[in-house]
Amino acid sequence: MMDEQEFRRTAESALDALKRRLIAREEEDEAGFEVEEQNGVLNILFEEPAGKFVITPNTPVRQIWISALATSFKLDWSPASASFVLPRTGESLDILVDRLIQEYAHR
Repeated sequence: MMDEQEFRRTAESALDALKRRLIAREEEDEAGFEVEEQNGVLNILFEEPAGKFVITPNTPVRQIWISALATSFKLDWSPASASFVLPRTGESLDILVDRLIQEYAHR
């Protein structure tokens, strides 16, 4: 298990990369969402229908948590893939967020 400082650096880097990718996507097309960061927490705000995803590092348990679609997703660090992944599906942070955005858009 990684120590607290290593987790903080790794999670910050992963969330920063996700934020940059989502902002680029937001600017590219009519994404229907806006990305905000507050104190290391990413918020994805949807216009129609109105909604919000919250993506936050949880340092005590060394996970990244996503609250979306009335569900909590808890991602663990995978040394093999060098990314945070959802254990039950094997989806990386980026892939999972993309899928959740798609599901939200098609509700």
